[in-house]
Amino acid sequence: MIVLLLLVPLFLAFEVWQLVISERYLGLKQIARGTDPRPLGPSEAVAFCWSALLILYWLWMITLLVLPAGRVHGAGLLGVSVLGYALRRSVGLRWILVILTFEGAVRLGLLFSLAAAAWMGLD
Repeated sequence: MIVLLLLVPLFLAFEVWQLVISERYLGLKQIARGTDPRPLGPSEAVAFCWSALLILYWLWMITLLVLPAGRVHGAGLLGVSVLGYALRRSVGLRWILVILTFEGAVRLGLLFSLAAAAWMGLD
């Protein structure tokens, strides 16, 4: 269990990185220009790192469901991710950044909560 909770700082940094990347590629400047930023995309190295971390992140969230101490946080993280994905698939380009930002903020809150719960459990 401790090993899984040691990954919380990694995923906190990943969430912040996702918010920065999403602002860069789907930001207000892109929307104001009226261009579709999806063809531009990140470089191959960034895309590989992002995809690899996303897979690791999902596996970690699913693994949290097995642990009694992380079950609620894992379910919350998975629920927010699935709901955010469903909402992003059904809205226009202008709302995607709003949903990504809100979704990232909720996941950051859940990760901070998990980190605090793990810290308090180290007594």
